[in-house]
Amino acid sequence: QVQLVESGGGLVQAGGSLRLSCAASGRTFNYYSIGWFRQAPGKEREFVAAISSNGGSTSYADSVKGRFTISRDNAKNTVDLQMNSLKPEDTAVYYCARRRYSGTSYYSSAYDYWGQGTQVTVSS
Repeated sequence: QVQLVESGGGLVQAGGSLRLSCAASGRTFNYYSIGWFRQAPGKEREFVAAISSNGGSTSYADSVKGRFTISRDNAKNTVDLQMNSLKPEDTAVYYCARRRYSGTSYYSSAYDYWGQGTQVTVSS
């Protein structure tokens, strides 16, 4: 059983930064890609960023490109999402998820294990 636990959410003013972390259980963490998704109230869950199993490939939603950076540390079983220049429209619950393949995907259906989410609120 894989467990994913997000942390690092909170309240920040527009223009500020937050760093989210996703900690995963299991000894095969380095086999799988990890994605970050978010869901705002009344909206569908949307892709934010993803990183391949070895960290060599990353992908971002257009809305966060240039502001967010995804990284991973396979020795620590963690994936971080550095979020800079935050905007009120970034307000959402952020989820990390595991994809049972080495490559990334934009589609939530491609991911099989999900964390419980962490709230990010950006005030204007």
